Amino acid sequence: MPILALPLLAAAAAALPAPSATRLKADVTAMVGFGTRHTASTTTDPKRGIGAARSWAAARFTEIGRACGGCVTVERIGRTVSGPRAPTGVYVEDVLGIQKGRDPNRVMIVGAHIDSRVTDVMNVTSDAPGANDNASGVALVLEAARALSKRQFDATIVYAVFSGEEQGLWGAELLADTAKARGWTVTAMLNNDIVGNTIGQGGVRMASSVRVFSEGIRASEDLAAQIGRRAEGGEDDGPSRALAKTIDGVAGTIPGGLDVMLDRRPDRFGRGGDHEPFLKLGYPAVRFSVAAENWDRQHQDLRTENGVDYGDTIAGMDFPYLAKVTAINIATLARLAAAPAAPGDVSIAGALSRDTQVKWAAVPGAAGYRVRWRRNDTQDWKDVRDVTGTETLLAQTPVDDHFVGVSALGADGSESVVSFAGRERRR
Repeated sequence: MPILALPLLAAAAAALPAPSATRLKADVTAMVGFGTRHTASTTTDPKRGIGAARSWAAARFTEIGRACGGCVTVERIGRTVSGPRAPTGVYVEDVLGIQKGRDPNRVMIVGAHIDSRVTDVMNVTSDAPGANDNASGVALVLEAARALSKRQFDATIVYAVFSGEEQGLWGAELLADTAKARGWTVTAMLNNDIVGNTIGQGGVRMASSVRVFSEGIRASEDLAAQIGRRAEGGEDDGPSRALAKTIDGVAGTIPGGLDVMLDRRPDRFGRGGDHEPFLKLGYPAVRFSVAAENWDRQHQDLRTENGVDYGDTIAGMDFPYLAKVTAINIATLARLAAAPAAPGDVSIAGALSRDTQVKWAAVPGAAGYRVRWRRNDTQDWKDVRDVTGTETLLAQTPVDDHFVGVSALGADGSESVVSFAGRERRR
């Protein structure tokens, strides 16, 4: 019997607590109040610098954990890193709030960097408020923790506050390495960076959408995997792109929410972010960023020239918009953390036939599976079949002309990310 999951998913999204624009503004205001959060700024001053900011973030996670009876625990991980932007070395520390699920090793990460900078990336003393870049992302992460800590999930959720982003994505690299060392299976990594403004360069206003960047060809693929993808297709269906499509679908269930622009690049042109170290290790990861950036308010000394205000201050932010971006993150995390893991070993066969045979490995805890397919001259899944076994036959659906994917369904209708079907691998 088919499992009617989509109405349940819409109901689940509607039942989530709405993010508070007031709390988001209060958190951003607190972070701006530390003056500078440059990664190499003071770590001993209790009111200024990166050390005070990281301790503040840890205190917020502690408060959230206390409110849910200890469901969120705080961990601080760090290491000393050196490079062109820190030639004498700097201690990079991540502040984590960890909400353990029934499966402690299947992990979802929502993260943002707390460090800030001005025009000269080596300037560690000047005020660098970093309101939108990236107190907005950290405030989102904290608000997600407040909302989701009220529930228990199958997957573990890690709320991550990075430092060292402006020096070389060092905090994200630290957590990606930690995930690998601990044997985590990372289902999704949601990076939020510059997510709180609607007035872009030149005064353009874009308040109805948010960009979600995702890779097509995987950074982690070796040559053999690239050759296999070339033969099978699926450049638009790798794990990170499938995650982005899932986010787009989730956003569509939120009344009065934002449209997701699926930006089919790993990041903005020629630029990068904290999701990239996770991509390099093969973890599905995407970046949220506003629809229209204002470069006069990014990486700028605070000043006014020719009537133009420069600098990343709260005046350039839109907190109701930030609340809507936060809502998409929360709903996505809630859906995927409640769902079973995505199926593995999904394969199709049907050469010299009008029919396509689809098979996949059983997923622990799955109540059923959703098979999706589309003609391979389109980007979005069109046809759907829900089944309870681990294979199905798509009659009159030639394998030459169709792409196929399979997701796992929970008993409550929650659905995993879709796994793309390729050729069956010989064991």
